[in-house]
Parts: sequence; structure tokens; C-alpha cells
Amino acid sequence: MTMRLTVHEFVTMDGVMQGPGGPDEDTSGGFAQGGWMVPFGDEDFGSIVDTWFAATGAFLLGRTTYDMMQEYWSRITDPGNAVAVALNTLRKHVVTSAGTTARWANTDVIPAGSDAAVVEAVRALKAGPGRGELQVHGSHRLARTLHVAGLVDTYRLISFPVLVGAGKRLFEPGDDPAAFTVLETRITSTGGVYQVLERSTAAPARAEYVVGEDGKESVRWE
Repeated sequence: MTMRLTVHEFVTMDGVMQGPGGPDEDTSGGFAQGGWMVPFGDEDFGSIVDTWFAATGAFLLGRTTYDMMQEYWSRITDPGNAVAVALNTLRKHVVTSAGTTARWANTDVIPAGSDAAVVEAVRALKAGPGRGELQVHGSHRLARTLHVAGLVDTYRLISFPVLVGAGKRLFEPGDDPAAFTVLETRITSTGGVYQVLERSTAAPARAEYVVGEDGKESVRWE
């Protein structure tokens, strides 16, 4: 049984995924708007995230996200915290080109010699034995690489009502056109929009509004 690869991101209205959890989470590129997601956290948000981690079979993380998560979540030992239990006990695969100390239990290191090497390593992970999902959280460069390679089976995104300007994005100008099937949508009490998306095998539909001889508006599909 192959593992499904799922990507989980918090994004702003202008598509930025950088530094959602705190001012110092990711300041690379001079990013100074970190922590934009925290004011929108509520019970709806928490319940959505809990469902993510309940489906986890293993984690696939970039080095920066891995190091950040290890520093925070390894200190939470509450057995009632489902996120901490999953992160502290399940297998974690960390992709790194700079090296990392695998201090967290159940960690494997995937050398990131090139994007092509990472893609092949992830293909092997997906094809290997395992139960549950192979989940990516944050991990901008890794998530981008897997998106461009078409390896992502499901995207779980929460978009928050805030603009931050420049920053790292999951989807960038120049990406290949793609259509998505929406599997689930929810709106949190603070206005976060949650979507579960699968990439469609069909190309994006193209259509236009036209006015017929009867004076009525209709849609013409290409």
C-alpha cells in the first residue's frame, strides 16, 4: 500500500506561507510580518489541525521546519496533546542540504543534493510500506519542489484574512496551470477559510460569458 503525500499550509490572502507562528519563526529575506496567523486561532482552527495529525503515518519536513518543530514540540509531554504525541512518536524524514542533528526520536535524514534527488527519495517513501499519510507541514522549499514535481496527492490549506505583502509562497507565478477538486471547505469563527484540495488530471477549464441572439447571457466553453 502506497502512502498518500499531503501538504498542510497556513496562508495569507496574498498567498504568503512564511512565518505564521511568530515574529522570529522565519525572518529570511527580511520578512518582518511573522506571527500573522496567531490572532486567528480558535476552537475551529484547533479541531481542523487535530484532524490533520490524526491521519499522519509519518512526517516529511524541510530542515528549518524540522529544527523549529523539534525545539518547540519535543518539550510538550502532555499525553492529551494529539499534535505533540504524533510529532514525538512517529517517523520523521528531514530533507537537508546543510546538515542537521537528528536529536528528535525516530528521525531519518534525506540528503538534498538536488531537487531531482529529493523527488526520487520521496517517490521511494511513497511507494514503500507505511500506514496513514506522509505529511508535509510548512517546509517551503520542500513543499514547492513536491508541488512542481506533481507528487502531492492532497493539499490542506487554511487562508486567513490578512495581507502581509512579500514573502514565501506555495504557489508562484510561472507554475504550470492546474485545476483542483475541492473535497472540503470550512470557515472558522475568526474568518479562516479551510480547503481540502486534490489536483485534477484535467487542464483548467476555459470559458467566457456571451450574449445570445435572444438577449440572454450564457457561458460558452472551450
